[in-house]
Amino acid sequence: MVLENLLLIISLLFVVSMLTMLSEKIGISYPIFLVIAGLLIGVVPGMPHIQLEPDWVFLIFLPPLLYEAAWNTSWKDFWASRRAIGLLSIGLVVFTATAVAYITHALIPGFTLAMGFVLGGIISPPDAVAATSVLHGLKVPKRVVTILEGESLVNDASSLIVFRVALATIETGNFVLWKAGADFLMVAIMGILIGLAIAHVLYVVHRFFPTTPSIDTALTFISPYLMYIAAEHFHYSGVLAVVSGGLFLSFRAHELFTYQSRMQTNYVWQTVVFLLNGIVFILIGLQLPEVMKGLHEYTITEVVTYAVIISVVTILIRIIWVFPSTYIPRILFKSIRRKEVRPGWQPVFIVAWSGMRGVVSLASALAIPLLINGKAFPHRDLFLFITFVVILFTLVFQGLSLPYLIKWLKIEVDDSLEKENAMMNSRLATVSLDYMKSNYDGEIQDFEPFRLLKDRYEKIIEMADYKLLHSDDDTSVSHVRKYRKMLLEIIEVKREEILKLRQERTCSNELIKTKEHELDLEEARLRRSP
Repeated sequence: MVLENLLLIISLLFVVSMLTMLSEKIGISYPIFLVIAGLLIGVVPGMPHIQLEPDWVFLIFLPPLLYEAAWNTSWKDFWASRRAIGLLSIGLVVFTATAVAYITHALIPGFTLAMGFVLGGIISPPDAVAATSVLHGLKVPKRVVTILEGESLVNDASSLIVFRVALATIETGNFVLWKAGADFLMVAIMGILIGLAIAHVLYVVHRFFPTTPSIDTALTFISPYLMYIAAEHFHYSGVLAVVSGGLFLSFRAHELFTYQSRMQTNYVWQTVVFLLNGIVFILIGLQLPEVMKGLHEYTITEVVTYAVIISVVTILIRIIWVFPSTYIPRILFKSIRRKEVRPGWQPVFIVAWSGMRGVVSLASALAIPLLINGKAFPHRDLFLFITFVVILFTLVFQGLSLPYLIKWLKIEVDDSLEKENAMMNSRLATVSLDYMKSNYDGEIQDFEPFRLLKDRYEKIIEMADYKLLHSDDDTSVSHVRKYRKMLLEIIEVKREEILKLRQERTCSNELIKTKEHELDLEEARLRRSP
């Protein structure tokens, strides 16, 4: 049994890697492609049916994915967009849950208002990976990406709290608004405090203990599980514990790690998160046979009608919420108008349209208990089917249409990041040059290598100043891009020469690997530059 499960996991990892390569080839975002592929694989006769356990998602998948997202989120940008993020991650979640509750109560026979809130809590949070992977490589304003990523960090927690409160209401038959609100605040605040407390302990370990790159990397994997399990043990929000702890450690990361630890940790996390995300999305698609098993008391027409109506409603609710929540605060408060530039409707619409649902919604639906008060949980299979269709509908319909919408809307993206990069390059080269002149002036006059390095820094300053002065000149921008293209081509020429040296066996293998690593770092720097 253990061998079969291990073989299944390895097979899934292989399939995810192959399908992701295929998605890159045909130009479809990999979460969308993997869900569709999983759906098609799941209906093939003779394929083993895989049942996704909610505990696996909440305990194994969710903590590292949230932690990685928090780690790569800029606290400065997150805080600057806190109003928009809060309105989406808390306000929109509650608004969606309420709207879905009343609509399903009116639409589905025997569906109580409390059941509607359970469904609303399940389908209210959009999936971060789906949105950011679709937007990857597309020209969208930085603030749009910041808002979507920030929303996804918090909305999982608020939706799960709504879900749990609604479940408790069904079990007890009582709902007290003020008590539900107090429970919501307690669960959220205590989750944040637990995450920050554990993060401070880990900060001390990373900062003052004699760690190695391997130990640092291992600790970063242990951290989200510590935060999540500790908070959930006391029945507080494990999601907010991971998010708050991850944001704190990310903000202090420059104090904690050596360059070896940073490089190793980044490479390992990129691989692990890719595999976790891939498995999660293909597992979503593979759930259809399990979801369809219990729908005997409904006709296909009924369940599909319910699911499509609710899918459309969730899309419309987000659009209805996003536009007023963007512009009404600006109308009401002069301080907002003074501090922030009024956003155009196009980027606001992109935020409104980026509401693809994902694994947290499916895991929540699967977490609905089989029995409640000794009786079968009413409409449980319908919950699962509606959730599955909402995920599929939003991922495929919104996900596939989003790139075309962005091109059609012709959203203008400012070049502030490129200017910031040029400014930083200029300042770093200036301080380096000043240091050399202050401490090695004699060597600069007498030795050629010192003069060449000084000339290099002077050229960097000239190039950065050129970018800043001609950032709006299309011809100048084209020249800068050609210059970067030439540098990348030179790297490839060097690699070909290293290959010849390897074949000629004129240099040691260790030296060849060192030079290849240097070229890899140089190429990574060039490709990451704005």
